[in-house]
Amino acid sequence: MRLRLLLCILNFAFCIRAAAQPVLRWGGDAEGGAPFVEADPNDPAKVRGFDVEVAEEIAKGLGRKAQFVQVAFQSIDQSVARGDFEIGMSGVEDTPARRAALSATIPYYEFHEVLTVRIEDAFTFSDFEKLRGHRVGTLSGTIAYDRLLQAERENGIVVVSYDDDVHPYEDLKEGRLDAVLLDNIIAARSVKRVGGLRILPTDFQTGHYVGVLSKGNAALRDRINEILKARMRDGTLERIYRKWDIWSFDEGRFLQIESGAWHPIAGGDLPPGTPLPAPLPVTPPSAAPPSRGALILRYIPALLRASVITIVLSCLAMALAIGLGVLIASGRVYGSVFSRAILTAYVEIVRGTPVLLQLFVLYYGLSSVIRLPAFVAALLGLGLNYAAYESEIYRGALEAVPRGQLEAARTLGFTEMQVFSLVRGPQAFRLALAPMTNDFVALLKDSSLVSVITVVELTKQTSIFATNIGSWVIPGVLCAALYLVLSLPLARLAGVLESRWRMATE
Repeated sequence: MRLRLLLCILNFAFCIRAAAQPVLRWGGDAEGGAPFVEADPNDPAKVRGFDVEVAEEIAKGLGRKAQFVQVAFQSIDQSVARGDFEIGMSGVEDTPARRAALSATIPYYEFHEVLTVRIEDAFTFSDFEKLRGHRVGTLSGTIAYDRLLQAERENGIVVVSYDDDVHPYEDLKEGRLDAVLLDNIIAARSVKRVGGLRILPTDFQTGHYVGVLSKGNAALRDRINEILKARMRDGTLERIYRKWDIWSFDEGRFLQIESGAWHPIAGGDLPPGTPLPAPLPVTPPSAAPPSRGALILRYIPALLRASVITIVLSCLAMALAIGLGVLIASGRVYGSVFSRAILTAYVEIVRGTPVLLQLFVLYYGLSSVIRLPAFVAALLGLGLNYAAYESEIYRGALEAVPRGQLEAARTLGFTEMQVFSLVRGPQAFRLALAPMTNDFVALLKDSSLVSVITVVELTKQTSIFATNIGSWVIPGVLCAALYLVLSLPLARLAGVLESRWRMATE
């Protein structure tokens, strides 16, 4: 009995310790796909990839548990500086500008920029000079993009930038591009997926992947550097890279140099006759990857969860927009000259600037003053933006009520509040109902923009889905169907309410 009680106490203590285990929050973009970070085909709620496993090794070395945070690739630097997570790792390239702005780890993978062309053009477009006047695509914000800008000046090529590394290769196959310059591991994956393409043997530039931390987090960066060196020396990184089929002789040499196991002599050569360590065994996959149909079925719960986020965010933002819109419209109709000027300025500024810019300002620009959670920033951004549009609808509806009715109500002794609540307000609401519903449907679709500030809503989850199965057809159809399911009942309800309201007021 005592032994059983002791075991229960120990088990309870272990559970408390496990629950209280600190986490290492790290950011990446699952839309980039394998081999960096992708949704696990067996459970789309989880992620996998070589960056995922490297992050888990870092967390293990720190005595923590790795926790993934989804963020757009272009926003990783801003998000880590803001404090959304402690380290960003998703094919983040080592650049002087990044090292100046953030605390970067030692490089943990070496890649090469390679040119990919259609098979029939392999001998035609073998270098930048032969691509003069032709379109070459790449991912924006990368060293490949900088290299192409240089080639644009020197060789006269036409640079086409993308926000992801999937569509450039599809456009290359379709003839919209003549070549793509990107990392060799991205190119190798894309050639297998798309088909009809060939990677040219020329290495146009060498780069390295690093983890990035905020500038004030240098102490944690130094601890992570020691963990990475240890994992290089004991072969853990080699095992991970072999598992994801991104290992090469050059990679082994790079890791040995970076870890301090070897030291290059003058000129950059290794000591002659120094052999590479024996290859480490690779753990085979535990199960065969699921079929396309099974993978689609497993993604549906993730899309439904993202749909819930979309509809909750849209409803709350619309409620905020309606409340503020009524106040702004009332202020512009009944307020003083000064208040009307202030409210008019607000409406014009908000309507005259993109909602995407407003989201960036709320989330990143104000982070030094107030650090809003991503969902709250998204709610405020959409609500404040649509409040300006709603206020114009309500103001127009209020001013559309015939003045004769208002004067008649005042003649009968109604106060201004009674005139508003009994005469003007109900008629204005009926006039505003249809355009207000239209705005709600528009807001529902505009909610897709909040993915830039780490909120994974329906459109972002669909993009991750499409990247991982290599096609937009089925994910796009499912996404469109879900948006219709969310918006059509709302439009129908508004139509019924409008008809009943019209009958009641006639």
